[in-house]
Amino acid sequence: MRIVIAIGGNALLQRGQRPDAAVQQANAIRAVEALAPLAAEHEIVITHGNGPQVGMLALESAADPLLAVPYPFDVLGAQTQGMIGYWLLQALQNALPGRQVAAILDQTLVSAADPAFGKPTKFVGAVYDEVTAKRLAAERGWAVAADGANWRRVVPSPQPQRIVETRIIRSLLYDGTVVVCAGGGGIPVVRDEADGRLRGVEAVVDKDLATAVLAESLDADALLLLTDVPAVLRGFGGPSPEPISRATPAELRREDFPAGSMGPKVEAVCRFTELTGGLSAIGALEDAAAILAGKAGTVVTPSGEGFPSR
Repeated sequence: MRIVIAIGGNALLQRGQRPDAAVQQANAIRAVEALAPLAAEHEIVITHGNGPQVGMLALESAADPLLAVPYPFDVLGAQTQGMIGYWLLQALQNALPGRQVAAILDQTLVSAADPAFGKPTKFVGAVYDEVTAKRLAAERGWAVAADGANWRRVVPSPQPQRIVETRIIRSLLYDGTVVVCAGGGGIPVVRDEADGRLRGVEAVVDKDLATAVLAESLDADALLLLTDVPAVLRGFGGPSPEPISRATPAELRREDFPAGSMGPKVEAVCRFTELTGGLSAIGALEDAAAILAGKAGTVVTPSGEGFPSR
């Protein structure tokens, strides 16, 4: 099968961990250990988040006295694609000797008229208490919002329209290559109305929505969104949350999920299954093989049952 897999930025830098390179590289190796069995049997495309990493680089850039202005988020996104892509590339090569692996930088086309540019919602960077977050927002011109019990910076997150390098990714898959791409949702770009040229924009594309767009355009059989929770919870934040093991897109859409975290994941899996009829799922990274087998996570199919025929 052709499977597109997204791993969260928090899987590479867990809450409370120091953002040292060695820590993140060790996490990348553990992530690949969970994915290697799937890569050994299937065509695999791996995307990854970059929220903690891009936020850290944004802080460093803002504090650098040598810069007249901080690096914009499209450039920071490209930096994280190279950094995280390198760690995953090397871990995959070591786990799959003899298999070709490629990590590529790629761009995600968004609309310059997307209303998200006027309403930042995407969490990036470290967590703060409310007082500290609002102080930093006043000092640095940030937008901040509550992320559960904590507060974080938020930036615009326009809807992904297309991964610009889709044809290149497809060609690599035809050659049997394991592909790492669309890191952090891809580098956000718009097409200039005057001359059709691409240019970067100050935004972060949601990784899960971009992954769903990529999976659909690659005719993938399955889409797996792997994170640090074992399943989607019905009644999240309430007194008695319960895991959802199987669902149809319509059933999931009737639930209420946080816009800045689980909401985009649910939208991504619903969109993929509605458009393609394929299986999609949300669950824990370490359960990747079990999720594909329908034995863990939240599995979404048109019927809410097993793997659909295509």
